[in-house]
Amino acid sequence: MVTMKATIIAVAVDLFYRKGYFATSISEIARGCGIQKASIYYHYPSKENILYHIHETTLDDLTAHLRRTLSGLSDVEGRMRAAVRSHVRFHLMRQKETFIANSELRGLTPEHYAAVVAKRDTYEGTIQEIIRDGCAQGVFAGQDAKILSYAMLTLCNSGAVWFKPGGRLSVDAIARIYEQFVIQGLKAGGDGSPGSTCEGR
Repeated sequence: MVTMKATIIAVAVDLFYRKGYFATSISEIARGCGIQKASIYYHYPSKENILYHIHETTLDDLTAHLRRTLSGLSDVEGRMRAAVRSHVRFHLMRQKETFIANSELRGLTPEHYAAVVAKRDTYEGTIQEIIRDGCAQGVFAGQDAKILSYAMLTLCNSGAVWFKPGGRLSVDAIARIYEQFVIQGLKAGGDGSPGSTCEGR
């Protein structure tokens, strides 16, 4: 059975995605749920708290998805390929939530902003660790791991902006294109010898 809290989040996600957080009112969310405006506050103390819940759960689910994907993988290139596929697939399959999570940070209170950034840093740290391991093994070119991770994740996040469900390519096909593009970029400029290092710890 779908709870009212889940209904509120689903309606808010759709409105924030279509109109933006700041252009959406609590009254609109309440109408979409078929309840009175005051009833929203029984479940969530503010519109900002709804936004924070979306950010928090999306990042938690993204991180859990990555951990499951990487479980049991030891080969560094295989781990990076799996990480890219995982990230892109999640962003396309959870398009509305990831679009909001990547574009509506300004709506959070300083406390909630800091909590979300901490979760994001943890996720990015996993990607940076794979990049550093790849550099140390000579699989990837020796560059700044943080900058490489930012470039990679920004690229892979972009699918949530332009993806059209039912379009020309499937989610898996798009993920494979991103995977190959990222791997080629990480290898560019490497000499193939072990021991190259990545900065940006």
